[in-house]
Amino acid sequence: MWYVSTRGMAPRVDFEGALFSGYASDGGLFMPEELPQLNRETLCQWSTLSYPGLVKELCALFIGSELIPKDDLNDLIDRAFSRFRHRDVVHLSRLRNGLNVLELWHGVTYAFKDLSLSCTAQFLQYFLEKKEKHVTVVIGTSGDTGSAAIESVQGAKNVDIIVLLPKGHCTKIQELQMTTVLKENVHVFGVEGNSDELDEPIKAVFADTVFVKKHNLMSLNSINWSRILVQMAHHFFAYFQCAPSLDTHPLPLVEVVVPTGAAGNLAAGYIAQKIGLPIRLVVAVNRNDIIHRTVQQGDFSLSEVVKSTLASAMDIQVPYNMERVFWLLSGSDSQVTRALMEQFERTQSLNLPKELHSKLSEAMTSESVSDEAIIQTMGRCWDENQYLLCPHSAVAVNYHYQQMDRQQPSSTPRCCLAPASAAKFPEAVLAAGLTPETPAEIRALEHKETRCTPMRRGDTWMLMLRDTIEDLSRRWKGHVLNASQ
Repeated sequence: MWYVSTRGMAPRVDFEGALFSGYASDGGLFMPEELPQLNRETLCQWSTLSYPGLVKELCALFIGSELIPKDDLNDLIDRAFSRFRHRDVVHLSRLRNGLNVLELWHGVTYAFKDLSLSCTAQFLQYFLEKKEKHVTVVIGTSGDTGSAAIESVQGAKNVDIIVLLPKGHCTKIQELQMTTVLKENVHVFGVEGNSDELDEPIKAVFADTVFVKKHNLMSLNSINWSRILVQMAHHFFAYFQCAPSLDTHPLPLVEVVVPTGAAGNLAAGYIAQKIGLPIRLVVAVNRNDIIHRTVQQGDFSLSEVVKSTLASAMDIQVPYNMERVFWLLSGSDSQVTRALMEQFERTQSLNLPKELHSKLSEAMTSESVSDEAIIQTMGRCWDENQYLLCPHSAVAVNYHYQQMDRQQPSSTPRCCLAPASAAKFPEAVLAAGLTPETPAEIRALEHKETRCTPMRRGDTWMLMLRDTIEDLSRRWKGHVLNASQ
C-alpha cells in the first residue's frame, strides 16, 4: 500500500517511509493513497476477534506482507501488548443507564497512547534492526504521549528519544513518568511554555529536511500514520462490543464518543467510518474548543490563549490531525487541503468552505465541556456506578449524560472512549470531591531519582534541540566505529 501527503507535493512512500517520516516533506500528513472497503462479510468475520486480533487485521491491511510478513507482524503485535495489565488489553465497562466506557488505559503508563505507541515502537525496531540503522525520535507532549513513547523505546539500542514537556502544564504523575526513566537513550527537557509553544522548535527542526535526513530524525506524535492505524482498532472494538446484532440489514449503527485534543483518535474513527464501519462520531473537547467550533460553524481558528483545564492532555489549540479529516472530506483533494492549511498557518484563522463544512457536520457532531461539567460528570458516575472516571473520559461521558437528561431516547447504542485512568489525575479526582485510588507503581514514582534538562524562556529552544540531536548522532557513530573495531 502506498501513502501520499495530504498536501500533494511530496513523493509517495510505503508504510516504512510513512512510519519514519512523521510529517511529509511538504508539511502535510501521510494518508493511504486508496482506502480499502470492508464488506459486510469481513465485518462479520472480524466481529468475534479480540482487540489484538483487530489490530493484526488492520495492520495487515495497511502495511502489506511484502514489508512485514504476517507471522512477523503477529509476533510484533503480541510483543507490543505483552506488558498490558488487562488480559483483553482493552476492556468495556457496561455501567448503568446504557453507559458503555471503553477502557483504553491498561498499558504501562495508564493511558491510551500505550496501545498505538507500543506497536509503533515494535515496527520501528523491526525495520531498524534489519538495516542496522539508528533514529532519534523527537516528541512534544501535553502529558501522555511523552511517557508512553519513552516506555515503548526505553533501552532500545537503535533509538534515542528526546521529549519536550511543558513544565507545570502536566500533572505531577505524568511528569514523573517521564523524568524518572534514566535509561541512556532517554533525554527529557522541561520547557517553560505550553504544549503549543514547545511544538514550534520541533516543527522548525523538522522543516530543515537536510538536517532531518542527516540525523535520521522522526516524530512519534499522533501525526505519525502508524499511531492512527492502530487507533482505528479502538473504533472497531467499540462497535463489535456494543452493536446489538450483526444479523440486521443494514448493519446497526453505534455512536462512538471521542474525547480529543490533537484529533488523532478522531481521524482514526473517521477513517474507520470511511472504510465501512457503521459508526456515528461525536467529538468531545474541553474549553479549548477549536474542533467544536469547526464542526458547528466551520470556524477553524485559534483562540487567543490555550486555556488550562482539568483535562490537561487535551489543552491543545492546534489539532493537527484535522488536516487528515479535511483531506478525506474534500475527496482526497490535496490542492484544496494545501490551500486551507497554508492559510491557517499564515493567518491562524480559517473559515471552511460551505461544502466542506456541511460534509463535516454530516460526518460527526461535537460538544465542548467546562471544568464544572467535568467535575459534575465524575461525581455523578461515581454516585451511580462507584466508577472513577479520569477528567478526559468525563468529557466523553458528559455527552452521554446530556443526551439522557434531555430524554432523547435513542435505539443507537453509545460507547464513550476512556483515554486514561483516573489514577493519573488525583488532583482532578480530589476537585470532584472523590477519593483518588493510586496504584503502588504510581506511588513509587515519588521516591525515584529524576533527570530533566530545563529549557527556559530566553533560551534558544531550537538551538538546544539541534545541539542535542547532533551530539546523539556523534555518539551513535562512535558506537558503530567501536563495534566494527
